[in-house]
Amino acid sequence: MFRGGRLDSQELKLCGCGGKWLVRVCGIDPGTSSWDIVGLDDEDVVLDTSIPTREVLEEPSRVIKIVKSMGSVDLVVAPSGYGLPLTRLKDLDEKQFFLLTLKREREDRIIGLEHVVKLLIKEGVEGYVIPGIKHLPSVPPYRKVNKIDMGTSDKLCSVALALWETARESNVEYDDVSFVLVEMGGGFTAVIGVEQGEVVDAVGGAEGCMGFMACGGMDAEVAYLLGGFGKKLIYTGGATYIAGYEGITPDEFALMTERDERFRLAWDALIEGTVKDVASVAASLNNFDLILLSGRLTRVERIRRELESRLTRFSPTRRVKGFAKIAKEAAQGAALIANGLSGGFCEPLVESLRIREACGSVLDYVYFDEIRDLRRKLCV
Repeated sequence: MFRGGRLDSQELKLCGCGGKWLVRVCGIDPGTSSWDIVGLDDEDVVLDTSIPTREVLEEPSRVIKIVKSMGSVDLVVAPSGYGLPLTRLKDLDEKQFFLLTLKREREDRIIGLEHVVKLLIKEGVEGYVIPGIKHLPSVPPYRKVNKIDMGTSDKLCSVALALWETARESNVEYDDVSFVLVEMGGGFTAVIGVEQGEVVDAVGGAEGCMGFMACGGMDAEVAYLLGGFGKKLIYTGGATYIAGYEGITPDEFALMTERDERFRLAWDALIEGTVKDVASVAASLNNFDLILLSGRLTRVERIRRELESRLTRFSPTRRVKGFAKIAKEAAQGAALIANGLSGGFCEPLVESLRIREACGSVLDYVYFDEIRDLRRKLCV
């Protein structure tokens, strides 16, 4: 159904049978717990793998080796952090690396992303970094005020998969699809609203409710009492920290909520906070047909069932199925976006999400003197 669209100037492979054009692409998701990679030959999955994030930090070149194991690749959607307007890897400069990571000092989780992208450039890999939610023109400016994280680039990738899958299953065009996506990763939780095939509002992981590991939006008085703090603090204070077991898995966490009061406290805060963020985003949509669940935590049956039970008051709720067996949803969506950017069958998907029209920076519409000074320094 969604196989139309022009072929651009990318060097594409022509299958010898029936004159069918094939686009060979790869999508990478740099998650808090794992890095997931999906490779596609047109609609065929040829790479589906996951690496623990700690192993990527120890040996970033592992990601490059996996990508290169595909042989010739037309295009890679690279790890993109907070995102940029669509930018080729070879065109990135140090200012743009800062905007991808927003790091003031060396932080292992962030350096992993930057190191891998620089290795991709060094190896001559053809690819892009892509926008985050805030860069999209479909999100009205007033919803961007004093916000930076409205959803990182990997959240846009999860939206791409959800939109592609829903339109395909319903046999409709992308502009006939409206939903709220709940993305519960191993670190952060984000909620994104899609109306008629476009993202119109979102609550990002650093702005909204707590995540499995991350604190989410912070009371300004708490931030004041903490004083100056580093990037690593953003990755703490979530459900696992409330429970007192930072290294626990999502499955173990769900099991312990029946046995321990601190786990129950963390569970209630995590689930109810997510439901409240869905209600907040839903208020920005004129109408939507369903709520979709995505991310590592929603693979845990007890978490999924609890969310479905709580969210059906708003709309029918189900989990995104995806097409890969191992890699998470964001990596699958990144591969679909890569296909679309190469002129493949997902080009209408890229057009619906207005990815090529993305503009600005994550520092736009933030009305504090320090951020205004930073924008002047960066010339953004």
